[in-house]
Amino acid sequence: MRKFGLIGYPLGHSFSGKYFREKFIREHIADCLYSNFEIPSVSDLPDLLEDPELEGLNVTIPYKQSVIPFLSRVDRIVQQTGACNCIRIKNGLLSGFNTDVIGFEKSLEEKLLPTDRRALVLGTGGSSRAVGWVLQKKGILFQLVSREKLLGSGVLGYEDLDQEILRTHPLLINTTPLGMYPKTDALPSLPYQWIGRDHYLFDLIYNPTQTQFLQRGEAAGARTKNGADMLAIQAEASWSIWNEGSGE
Repeated sequence: MRKFGLIGYPLGHSFSGKYFREKFIREHIADCLYSNFEIPSVSDLPDLLEDPELEGLNVTIPYKQSVIPFLSRVDRIVQQTGACNCIRIKNGLLSGFNTDVIGFEKSLEEKLLPTDRRALVLGTGGSSRAVGWVLQKKGILFQLVSREKLLGSGVLGYEDLDQEILRTHPLLINTTPLGMYPKTDALPSLPYQWIGRDHYLFDLIYNPTQTQFLQRGEAAGARTKNGADMLAIQAEASWSIWNEGSGE
């Protein structure tokens, strides 16, 4: 049996297991198993790796950065972003990749306009690094925003956001878990009264499909998109990485 899975904590929000189980049924893949591994600490990872049938892992909050020291090699994007969300296990070696970059870039493009030249990226975790990499590639200037403002870091606090900043940054990207199931009432502390038709709100969260963040944007006439397509795209990219050289 070929085994794959997702590591993170907590994992009650995750659809990855459901996605891969449905994929295996739909594509008549009978020799594969995908499981959720809800580990309270990244130090528990070596215990999982003792399974000789384990061939690949996806990585989610909060381990996209802390997993890197366990890897034997990393690709260029992981080197540049400092974040890994996909691990291939082969001959005892762990190789790290970032498929969030692929998923976000392809998903973002659907509703992106030429006028979306400046962005506010909400959050400073592993996902924000993948988002920033894509924005930089596209020539979109971006500003990180965090509830934990550090002087001299260049990161804005939510309290710094005013009407002018919202006006000049039409692209708003939520990379935080705020609003994710089961805490669906939470949302980033933005001045939503200054969001309008010219804005594009992208939320990496896919459960629920319509977060409070996206609901506020939609009510203001803004373009909105959740992370469901991004999940599917990055999952298929992970599958391709795990099957590289396997004949799949």
